[in-house]
Amino acid sequence: MKIALLGCGAVTQAVYVPLLSRRRDLFEVTAVCDLSRTLADAVGDRLGAARRYTALEDLLAAGGFDAVLVLASGSHGEAVRLALAAGHAVFCEKPLALTRAEVAALPEGRLMVGYMKQYDPAVRRAEELLAELGGPGVIRSVEVTVLHPSGESQLAFANLAQARDVDAGLLTSLRAAESALVSRAVGDSAAVQRLYGVALGSICHDLSLLRRFTGAPAEISYVETWGPGPGSIEISGALPAQGRFSIRWHYLEDYPAYRETVAIHHDKGTLELVFPSPYLMNAPTTLTVVSGGESRTEWRDVTEAFEVQLAAFHAFVNDGKPPLTDVGGALEDIVTAQRIAARYAVHHDLPVGGEAA
Repeated sequence: MKIALLGCGAVTQAVYVPLLSRRRDLFEVTAVCDLSRTLADAVGDRLGAARRYTALEDLLAAGGFDAVLVLASGSHGEAVRLALAAGHAVFCEKPLALTRAEVAALPEGRLMVGYMKQYDPAVRRAEELLAELGGPGVIRSVEVTVLHPSGESQLAFANLAQARDVDAGLLTSLRAAESALVSRAVGDSAAVQRLYGVALGSICHDLSLLRRFTGAPAEISYVETWGPGPGSIEISGALPAQGRFSIRWHYLEDYPAYRETVAIHHDKGTLELVFPSPYLMNAPTTLTVVSGGESRTEWRDVTEAFEVQLAAFHAFVNDGKPPLTDVGGALEDIVTAQRIAARYAVHHDLPVGGEAA
C-alpha cells in the first residue's frame, strides 16, 4: 500500500520510521510532508521517499498514494478533513481533534484513529480474560497510575533530527489557531486549558483503554490538580456497568523511567498491566493475573503494539476490517476530556466555556 506521511517529528522518527522500514511488505512510503524541510528530508532519506513537501495542500494535490498517515502534533481535524475530502484513507494519531465541531465537519471516508495501547498483546489478552470472567459487569474498580518523565529524557536515545528552519511567523499563526480551538472547546481559563491539553494529549490513552475494558466513563465526579505544571492530576468517576475508576497522572521531569500501571480489580482477583515507555520498540507490557489462592501469573509478548496497529490499518484499508477506534470512539474521548475540564472548572469556581459548557 502506497502511503504519505504528514509530520516528521519525534514520534515519526523514533517509532514510525523504523517500523515502516521493516514492514516494506505492507507499505511503500512515496511522499513525506513537514513544515520543516530539514525534517522532511531526514525522514524521506531514511524511508526512500523521493517526494518531500512543506505544505499539506501540495502533498494532496500531487497524489500518488493510497493513504495518509497524519502524525503531526496538535489538532489533526483540518488535516484529516482535507485528506478524506481528497479521497484518501487516513490513519490519524490521537487525538483526532481538539473540538467536537472539527469532528462534525469531517466528510465520510475511511478513518482509523491511533491508540497503540489498544493493540498491545497484553491488553488484548486482558480483554480475553475479562470476557471469560463475564465482561465489564464483574469489575469493581479500574485504577490507573502514570509516572511521566520529560519527553526529552524518554527520547534521548533516538538521536532525533531537529527543525530550525520553520518560519517564526508561520509558527506563531499556527499556535494562535490552536489556542483558538482550545478556547472553543473549554473556554478561556488558562488552568482549564492546561488540564484539557494533558487529558487529550496523554490521559486519552487511559481513556481509550477504559473504552475497551468497560466503555467510556458514565460520569466524571472528581478532578484535582497540584504541583508545578503540568503537575499531577487526579480523576475519578463511575463506570458504565458498575464500579468506579480512578486515574492519577504525575509529570515528574527527572523520574528514572516512564511507568504506567492499569489495575482491573474484580471479585475473584486482579488483572494488572504495567506499560514501559512507548518509544522503546518491542519492550513488552507485563500482564499479571492474580487469581485463586493468590496465585500470580505473569504474561509478556514482545510483539510491538505500534506495529500491530499499522498492520491493522493495512487490513482496514485493504480488507475492510474495522479498526478498534473509529471516529465515534475518538469523539467519545474528546467528550470525556471536556467533561473532565468542566468538572474541574465547577469544583474550583473557574469559568468554563465553549463546547464543555
